Amino acid sequence: MTILDSALDRFGRWLARHLRREVPGNEPFIPTDPEALRRTLRPADVLLVAGSSKLSTAVKYLTQSTWSHAAFYIGGALPTPPGREPQTLIEVNPVDGCVAVPLSKYERFHTRICRPIGLTPDDRDEVIRFALSRLGAQ
Repeated sequence: MTILDSALDRFGRWLARHLRREVPGNEPFIPTDPEALRRTLRPADVLLVAGSSKLSTAVKYLTQSTWSHAAFYIGGALPTPPGREPQTLIEVNPVDGCVAVPLSKYERFHTRICRPIGLTPDDRDEVIRFALSRLGAQ
């Protein structure tokens, strides 16, 4: 990696952290019922999120969409250490890369579930295995 590449990488990470900050007063109009969401989600569902960060606002504007983010629901595919919250979603963000996060991360956001139609149980398991294999990727 050249000095220029290194400088551009640091600048990109700084910009991503800056844009990830929440915009004050930009709370969702329709918060999600966390318990209903937990009961409804099935492995291989995609959770669409209407984020409130600066980056989310830009994504929604540029795509002309309500949704700024998507996370993949893996259910209980990852072990949960005692006293910790289950990591049931896999998502990618510009700061951390591909990570597993708890569903509670999106409790106060407006969300929508996209459910794939026609996946066999084997298809679903294969997609979840692939997502798990990408954890840690940048």
